[in-house]
Amino acid sequence: MNPIDIIPNHQIGIQITAAGGPEVLVPVEMPVPECGPLDVLIQVVSAGVNRHDVNQRRRGPDNIHSPVPGLEVSGVVARIGVDVHNIDVGDHVCALVNGGGYAQYAIADVGQVLPVPSGLSLQDAAALPEALFTTVHNFFGVAKLLPGESVLIHGGTSGVGSMAIQLLTEFGHPVYATCGTDEKCAMAEELGATKAFNYRKMPFEKALQAATDGKGVNVILDMAGATYGHQNVEALARRGRMVHLSPGGKADISLPLRELMRKEAVVTGSLLRPLPDAEKAEIARWLYAKVWPLIGKAIKPMITQRLRLDQACVAHEMLERGDIAGKIVLAIQRPPEQ
Repeated sequence: MNPIDIIPNHQIGIQITAAGGPEVLVPVEMPVPECGPLDVLIQVVSAGVNRHDVNQRRRGPDNIHSPVPGLEVSGVVARIGVDVHNIDVGDHVCALVNGGGYAQYAIADVGQVLPVPSGLSLQDAAALPEALFTTVHNFFGVAKLLPGESVLIHGGTSGVGSMAIQLLTEFGHPVYATCGTDEKCAMAEELGATKAFNYRKMPFEKALQAATDGKGVNVILDMAGATYGHQNVEALARRGRMVHLSPGGKADISLPLRELMRKEAVVTGSLLRPLPDAEKAEIARWLYAKVWPLIGKAIKPMITQRLRLDQACVAHEMLERGDIAGKIVLAIQRPPEQ
């Protein structure tokens, strides 16, 4: 990496050039972003790759979001805004960003910047923000998960799923998961899941009811869109909550209304990116106080693929095939000398 006091005017980033497949991700020379009063400019070492990036690419450029995908990065603070007082140039950090992560420099709101945990490398810290912010917001914010309540996570070995299993298990919640292969089910159980079900081999809702003595689970986190509406309702406990992270291929969902009413169940969902900065900052403070001491010990990101920045299209291909477990990280610049 260049010395942090030498910041170029231009950088290389991956841009979504049109709606389409992974081939529309193209390396482009672009300006280094400017720092606002409460912004932190990060010289990026690594960027996490997420399903949201794939969905944004499929939709194509718009007038709302950055054409450069990427919602999480790790790196070195290169510049700070005039109203930033708790972060210094040269600090090693990871951050949730509002797009722009697939680039050599990225801007983050100061409230969404966290120090790299002592138990993790600077390169691996890019795998933390999106999964942890998503887990905390949805389970504790949206679903109001209570002590001891049980959960079902669809996609147990995804980036979010693998992190959520570890965090919730450490916090004393019985965790169940669904996965697409027996190998992934074994991985989910190694991460701490009480039981993982191969949804391609069995009706997961019946297996889960048997595993919970007919009680069901209190909260379901679903990343599969409208696919499992009926099965999810059957898997829920009375007054359970179903939280959706993605509309999947379609936004419409069909549910057995009578059973939903009988169970007094709640069906909801959330989008992390539009969440107000103040709420994201609150999540960051919660993470720093309660989760950061556990990182590298009880909670570790499951990074299974490391690719170069110019291989972003390969990363998207792997995510879309669904054959990847854990997290894909893009290596963007070399870390500084330790």
